[in-house]
Amino acid sequence: MKNKLIIRFIFLGIFLIAAGLRFCDINWDQGFLLHPDERAIIMFTLPLHLPSTFQQFLSVSSPWNPHFFAYGSFPLYLLKLISSAAGYLNIQLARYGGIGLVGRAISGFFDLGTLICVFLLGRKLKNSLAGLMAAAFYAISVLPIQLSHFYAVDTILTFFLTLILYVLISFYERPNFAKAIFIGMLLGFAFATKISATVILISLATGLIADFILLVLRHPFHPVHWFKTIPIFILTLIKNLLIISAVGIAVYIILEPYALLDFSEFWQQTIAQSQMTKDAFTFPYTLQYVGIIPYWYELKNIFLWGLGPLLAIISFLGILYGTIVAITKHTKQEKWAQELIVLVFFWAYFLTVGRFAIGFMRYMLPLYPLFCLFGAIFIYQLITRLT
Repeated sequence: MKNKLIIRFIFLGIFLIAAGLRFCDINWDQGFLLHPDERAIIMFTLPLHLPSTFQQFLSVSSPWNPHFFAYGSFPLYLLKLISSAAGYLNIQLARYGGIGLVGRAISGFFDLGTLICVFLLGRKLKNSLAGLMAAAFYAISVLPIQLSHFYAVDTILTFFLTLILYVLISFYERPNFAKAIFIGMLLGFAFATKISATVILISLATGLIADFILLVLRHPFHPVHWFKTIPIFILTLIKNLLIISAVGIAVYIILEPYALLDFSEFWQQTIAQSQMTKDAFTFPYTLQYVGIIPYWYELKNIFLWGLGPLLAIISFLGILYGTIVAITKHTKQEKWAQELIVLVFFWAYFLTVGRFAIGFMRYMLPLYPLFCLFGAIFIYQLITRLT
């Protein structure tokens, strides 16, 4: 009991430090909205209002249609609803000059949510001490602090992806109907935040088939055992996939209805964004990335600016250590499948986004919680072996 109180007290201190860093001077540009993505989101959010009839809602010209699909619609709707509520306290918070402050507060709170998820992941994969170290690393990471001072979608997306990983591990350990529904809901929220969330599906598949992977690795020469297990596994897999898919699609449609109702515009903008990731000549503001070296450019930025040299070295070593252990000798250990779910997402996301023709640093934000997580686990293992 005493140890639990100490852990909670330390985590509270880490949380408060992180909050101070994220909410400090959020009005840094005095309401001029100098960040172009933040400004675009706000300009498309301000005109939104609920339609007066259901027929108007179904129309492409609906006032609830953002006509903006570079990102998902959920962040716009969230900002509109919260800023409108805040406007009853101060009308400026619902207008151009003040809505940015509301958005930045939302961004900061989501990033603090990610901090909690990092602690929970560290505690689940190792123990509370590793969780505290991971949370401390994330609390002082530069890029999450910076992006908490903007209302773009990256902190929101990172929160949902990190939480999905945690729930996937929990689902693998003890699957049930409620967790399957929760995973589906989180997927719907993530997709309605940014379409790049689709990479998480690889970890979802890994979590659902982890038992089969372990069966193959641990019993490669027992076909009779396989034939008894595989039919049950397939039926369970189909059931879970149906639940997660149905809930995920339903939530996505609720949060981004005009992806269907205004599909032509949605598809056109989605294709344009996809083209941008393949060709830096697509837009004038992406010309700065012409000639970058894929992967190296991202790692360099993470090292120099996103985490800083010291934390980056620890994090890089942690990822490499965790990956080598998972590949070589971890299949018979209790935490192998749990770590595999996280590592599969890390490498799938890094290999997918790292080869983009453009290199906005914020695109890599979903990996920062995992950098901090495995960096903390690496340091914990090192300290344990030295002592």
